[in-house]
Amino acid sequence: MAEKLQPGSINGELTASGLRFGIVVSRFNSFITDRLLAAAVDALDRAGAANEDVDVIRVPGAFELPLAAKKLAAAGRYDALVAIGCILRGETAHYDYVCSETARGLQLAQMDTGLPIIFCVLTCDTLEQAIDRAGLKGGNKGFEAGLAAVEMAQLSRKLRGATPGTSASKIPSSSRKTRRK
Repeated sequence: MAEKLQPGSINGELTASGLRFGIVVSRFNSFITDRLLAAAVDALDRAGAANEDVDVIRVPGAFELPLAAKKLAAAGRYDALVAIGCILRGETAHYDYVCSETARGLQLAQMDTGLPIIFCVLTCDTLEQAIDRAGLKGGNKGFEAGLAAVEMAQLSRKLRGATPGTSASKIPSSSRKTRRK
């Protein structure tokens, strides 16, 4: 009888030492984005990032996040980026356009450059919802984004060594975790 398949896994660790991060943050709704930024920086600090390895770039609003993120990614100085913004629903369709195009633009920037760009753009119906997600009730999405940036930066480093068709056995064992019975 054949042994049950036990696939290996490749994971990113939560160690930021030696990695570089860029945080692009919207000034619009700064009451919220400043809280998200502080929490993202806290997460990077707790994961071991050095002061000189974290840059904060401010843009006017969420709609400008994708262009700034793509330019930063193309510069080749960072291992991961975090895009921080807050879009609150108003009385017109403007909210829908800004949400959609900001998300699409950040995803395109990430896919075009291959650099992880963590989406930390709150899209809320009310200010109360945004406050809850920026640390009051539901934790802080900025902290979660900071941790995601560390994990994806580490994972991307590991995956760079794996080319299409490369088996897990050819990936350095330090990058691979396997489960065995």
